[in-house]
Amino acid sequence: MSVPPPPFDPELAAALAAVGEEIPSSVTPEMLPALRAGGAARAPGPAVDMTLDGSFQEKEYTARGTDGAEVPLTVWRTERTTAATGVLYWIHGGGMVAGTHRGWEIPTLLEYARELDLVLVSVDYRLAPEHPHPAPVEDCYAGLEWSVGHAAEIGADPARLVVGGLSAGGGLAAATCLLARDRGGPQALGQLLLCPMLDDRNDSVSSHQMAGVGVWDRVSNATGWGALLGDRAGGPDVSPYAAPARAEDLSGLPPAFLDVGSAETFRDEVVDYASRIWKAGGNAELHVWPGGFHSFDGFAPDAVLSRSARQQRLPWLRRILSD
Repeated sequence: MSVPPPPFDPELAAALAAVGEEIPSSVTPEMLPALRAGGAARAPGPAVDMTLDGSFQEKEYTARGTDGAEVPLTVWRTERTTAATGVLYWIHGGGMVAGTHRGWEIPTLLEYARELDLVLVSVDYRLAPEHPHPAPVEDCYAGLEWSVGHAAEIGADPARLVVGGLSAGGGLAAATCLLARDRGGPQALGQLLLCPMLDDRNDSVSSHQMAGVGVWDRVSNATGWGALLGDRAGGPDVSPYAAPARAEDLSGLPPAFLDVGSAETFRDEVVDYASRIWKAGGNAELHVWPGGFHSFDGFAPDAVLSRSARQQRLPWLRRILSD
């Protein structure tokens, strides 16, 4: 399949040139140590204040996974937390193979949490390939159950819960909501899915269009899914709790907010997922940002398109939490 890629937003294209010097478009398995090291160097370290100048208290907790593993959680809450305070349960990105639960997106999420009087919980799930499926999603589910079960301890209302994630974390957030539905587990008011990684088949038009271009291309995607699923990736027997696009039934899920760039690998699978939620009688709000590359608002936070994308999430969260 040979299809030219859509154009990048001019302002983002300039930022992408600088990003390309640090993160190649195509990540192969041999490059994972360097990818992790680079991500760790860019992430806020433990000495960096992540409390919005003291607006939040930051505290570490541990959940117990289904296989007995310890699942670290970081919780941010304010002094004015009340019994009606909701929870934003967050799952970080990193292609299933990298990333940290104390990453670059946390300050923006804390802004949302301060505006809406929320507790923010971020889960440090185990990474592939050392911990293939189902370890990552089971860790995320364990953290979700812990957040609801310990709501009184962290000062939150378990009935006012939103599950969210970015990239691989967005895919894990969708999978966690599928697990919760099918297990009769914690029911979220909404799922905030930012450029989510949903489909291991890696064969959409957008995945071919963006081969060798932008951030996280088809080769990188194959690396991430291969780490998570091994030889099963792209085959007939992949669980929807690994790749939510494989789910045959998308009914009965929390309302979803999905966004994605028009110039990224995940575009078509995100659009299809939203469409299938609507076809199942569900509620989804979809934004496709013209000229946006993968996770553009993180790499170029001051770009006009990035500011526009971030501004759409807070009103959705406010509506969902006030219903």
